[in-house]
Amino acid sequence: MKILVIEDETKVGAFIKRGLEEHQHQVDVIPDGPSGQHMAIQEDYDLILLDVMLPGMNGLTICKNLRGSGLQTPILMLTALNATTDVVDGLNSGADDYLAKPFHFSELLARINALGRRKNLFRPEAPVLALADLQLDTNTKTAHREGREIILTAKEYALLELFLKNVGKVLSRALIAESVWGLEFDTGTNTIDVYVNYLRNKIEKGFSGDKLIHTVVGMGYVMKIKS
Repeated sequence: MKILVIEDETKVGAFIKRGLEEHQHQVDVIPDGPSGQHMAIQEDYDLILLDVMLPGMNGLTICKNLRGSGLQTPILMLTALNATTDVVDGLNSGADDYLAKPFHFSELLARINALGRRKNLFRPEAPVLALADLQLDTNTKTAHREGREIILTAKEYALLELFLKNVGKVLSRALIAESVWGLEFDTGTNTIDVYVNYLRNKIEKGFSGDKLIHTVVGMGYVMKIKS
């Protein structure tokens, strides 16, 4: 999808742009209200991510103006505010959904996918992700290899899903952290390596098939069948 992000926090805007582009979306980031409103009207976007607190014009006003102009593009509002009245105000201004900061990228992506399916902007992803004899059912949240169920924690599941959606791609530790743990991740820890090892043990140890997760020294990890 072609997505407009109206967000004045540089770190948040870059985080969203990088994550969405990893999932093949085209993303423009605008850091202020008036310019964002202008872009939303002038360009043809499939989805708008709209922060509430913006310089020049707040997101609620922008949303009302866009709907008043007849624009029907789905709008997902982002804000640090999460009180019930703020949610109601956002939805009443014409937003289709609402997400409070800080958020995990996986939740943002799920909401974007839901809005996309609702508006028929893209075909839903296949419910079963697979590589070799490893399968992950995204509907039942269960993994199997060689016919045996693999019990995963929530973070292990999110990590495996990320790998299976990016087979053959080298994923940096920073990208893994942002996608699975979100903005609040402490980059000074070895948590990524620890969880990758947990996952490796669960999907590789005791199975006769190929090793699937490989370390790329100095770069990160890649899931693939090694030739």
